[in-house]
Amino acid sequence: MPRHLTDVLAHLQRHAAVLVTVAQAQGSVPRDAGAWMAVFSDRAINTVGGGRLEQDAIAAARAMLGADNAPPQTLRFALGPSLGQCCGGVVHLQLEVIRAADSAAVQARLRHSGPPVALFGGGHVGHALVRVLGDLPFSVQWLDSRDAIFPADLPPNVVCEQSDPVQSAVAHLPAQSRLVIMSFSHAEDLDIVAACLLRQRAHADLRFIGLIGSATKWATFRKRLQARGFSDAELAQVTSPIGIAGIAGKAPEVIAVAVAAQLLQLGE
Repeated sequence: MPRHLTDVLAHLQRHAAVLVTVAQAQGSVPRDAGAWMAVFSDRAINTVGGGRLEQDAIAAARAMLGADNAPPQTLRFALGPSLGQCCGGVVHLQLEVIRAADSAAVQARLRHSGPPVALFGGGHVGHALVRVLGDLPFSVQWLDSRDAIFPADLPPNVVCEQSDPVQSAVAHLPAQSRLVIMSFSHAEDLDIVAACLLRQRAHADLRFIGLIGSATKWATFRKRLQARGFSDAELAQVTSPIGIAGIAGKAPEVIAVAVAAQLLQLGE
């Protein structure tokens, strides 16, 4: 569950809110249909696009909170000179009061698990990447062969699994998973990549296979995987090194941002 939704559900137990949802979006707009924001009397959680659009939406939402039994309403915003926003599109926002009794319905409506990501490795970069992915629209499965390697405090969209041998988990991952391989051991990394390629050979249903490391590491892996019978075409399905081009830093947090951006580029 996204962290923003967790915060909304917790605060909703004590205070009413107005749920603001982008019902329609036409032309150039800051957020697409489905984007949402929960407005409480003392805070707003999440965003429908910021700027004057959001400022006016918050004001309208708080006016609803101050009224008795305010009915749902839909507001139309043209993002032109009148709002001081030059996007030029049109946004229709739906506003409705929600209370604690609506928690289950709100959760069902707004929960978006996102594309599946399987992260192999609980090292420094793995920890940094989980922190970044915790605020992004992904459903993350974090795997390691070692016991007691995962922190107790995890983002709501992350689940952990200790698997030994760790490569055995590859066969059970959801279809269209994005795999990021960065275990503590090059031998484990190699076995995970091999398991991914075998799955691709059988089902061709993994969206991305990314391996951390240098070009030299991947050259060594290529030779070893070729010796295991994998063709050049199969090896071309592996991305290594990982991370978008142009980010050269080697700090775990820098690598995490570059990898997260690469996963976002894959789209849904």
